[in-house]
Amino acid sequence: MIGVVGAGGDVTGCLESLEATPGVEKAVRISAPYKFVSKEFRKERTIIKVGRAEIGGDEFITMAGPCSVESEKQIMETAEAVAAAGATILRGGAFKPRTSPYDFQGMEGEGLKLLAKAREATGLAVITEVMSDRDVDLVAEYADILQIGARNMQNFALLKVLGRCGRPIMLKRGLSATIKELLMSAEYIVAHGNPQVMLCERGIRTFETATRNTCDISAVPVLNELTHLPVIIDPSHAAGKRSLVPALAKAAVAVGADGMIVEVHPCPEKAVSDGAQSLTIEGFREMMRTLRGYRELWKQEREAEMPLAV
Repeated sequence: MIGVVGAGGDVTGCLESLEATPGVEKAVRISAPYKFVSKEFRKERTIIKVGRAEIGGDEFITMAGPCSVESEKQIMETAEAVAAAGATILRGGAFKPRTSPYDFQGMEGEGLKLLAKAREATGLAVITEVMSDRDVDLVAEYADILQIGARNMQNFALLKVLGRCGRPIMLKRGLSATIKELLMSAEYIVAHGNPQVMLCERGIRTFETATRNTCDISAVPVLNELTHLPVIIDPSHAAGKRSLVPALAKAAVAVGADGMIVEVHPCPEKAVSDGAQSLTIEGFREMMRTLRGYRELWKQEREAEMPLAV
């Protein structure tokens, strides 16, 4: 066993060359390959300030809204309802990545304008998805947080542009991505100049068919050990069934996530996308009510931790 120090530049290439050398069984990296997002680089928790919310701070953050922006009436009704129930960030898709090319693809620019109008009326910050590096400037003009969906987690051209966009980023874990791969994607954004990154566990693809995806709840404490970035849970996409969302929301609070993002629709049976996993407005109110005690305990634990640094 031989320890090597001082290697710079392409460390991965160096390791691969060593492994190709006769007599070498394995070359093992000692330090984390993700430098800026690791706790080796920064011990203090990162806090991302967006509107009146501090993600990663001493409040459990709730982001809520419809999967897709469908109309002004729909987004305004939802925004007013989730704000009254305790959400601080409005979610809504203007650009929609769909498995089928024949499904609703989103209202695009018009959807962004409606989200901005809802923000003006309610005071909620806005999070929405960006799918292409060509659309980053447009989406950043209207949104407070740019969401990177699971299918784009390793769209490296997009991640590089996000490093220069000046907006907070929520990076969703890919359908079959490891935690290391998620952190490496976050490293792309931070290494290109944007430290305002939060990570989202939204369920991964396994053999299980009882739920839409498998919620890897253990990812939250693992990430909390490895990185200083905030961690968000998406119970809606993890479960795929609205009846399961409140239980997973409780788990998100209990396991130490910094917040959650859930889908809410005034009339889920008429939603153009993800109606089965969307809470009704009344269902969202009830969930927020039952989470009150969990969130108070969460806050006590968070305040007992070491002082936070921005």
